[in-house]
Amino acid sequence: MEYKHLHEANRLSWNAATRAHNRHKGDQAAFFRAGGSPLFPEEIALLGDLHGQAVLHLQCNAGQDSLGLARLGARVTGVDISDEAIAFARALSEASGIAAGFVRSDVYDYFDGLAAAQGPGGAFDTVFSSYGTICWLSDLARWARGIAGALRPGGRFVFVEFHPAALVFDPQWRPRYDYFNDAPVPEAGVGDYVGETQQAREGEGSGAPEAFSNPHPSHEFAWGIGRVVAALLGAGLRIEALEEYPYMNGWCAFEDMQDLGGRRWGMPPGMARMPLMYSLVARRPASP
Repeated sequence: MEYKHLHEANRLSWNAATRAHNRHKGDQAAFFRAGGSPLFPEEIALLGDLHGQAVLHLQCNAGQDSLGLARLGARVTGVDISDEAIAFARALSEASGIAAGFVRSDVYDYFDGLAAAQGPGGAFDTVFSSYGTICWLSDLARWARGIAGALRPGGRFVFVEFHPAALVFDPQWRPRYDYFNDAPVPEAGVGDYVGETQQAREGEGSGAPEAFSNPHPSHEFAWGIGRVVAALLGAGLRIEALEEYPYMNGWCAFEDMQDLGGRRWGMPPGMARMPLMYSLVARRPASP
């Protein structure tokens, strides 16, 4: 089923949310000029040596991680549906002095254009995507085919994502969402999770983040790990690694989570551990 209209609604919602998120991030250009990188150890280990590689960063948001990839020596192209995110990413690249290219596009439209321009050979050594990305995608098989087509023979897809088993819960750890849901899930809009996580890290004395109410509703999609793996295999990729983690990077998604340091969040004290995040590496075969 075609959900183009829902993707368009999500674009508007992300435009509003991106402006709110970037209020909390301080002088990011200065952070990069001082040698900083937003990448987590898990991504750096999975990506390995990127020097000289052409890297496609899907759903790159406001470009911070894209610039982190470029700092590792990659030639980076970031793609995102949000006009605000791409405008911010381009400005941040210029202000930080770290070169990267950014394209404003729905990922499906980008894949279609890439296929028409390059043919079957692929343009990228690595495709990368991380944290809260596939819940915005309506067609997982089309996503996987696009990734396979974007990769050169022998190229890798590196993926880090919040675990779908954890995403069945609401912020109070009450089961709310169906793991096997096949229909779009309507939401009030992309929230200010950046401000909320910052407040959780700094404590009650820091004060609540500036109130944000997104005027544009959003729509999400549920994709279990089995469906992700099946889609990538169906697109001809080979799974090389799959790992689960009992913590979340960068997002305090639920109440009473433990601050583990390094922008990492674990289960509340006394609660049995469950997977909160997973990573996956898949490769396009070097020959048919």
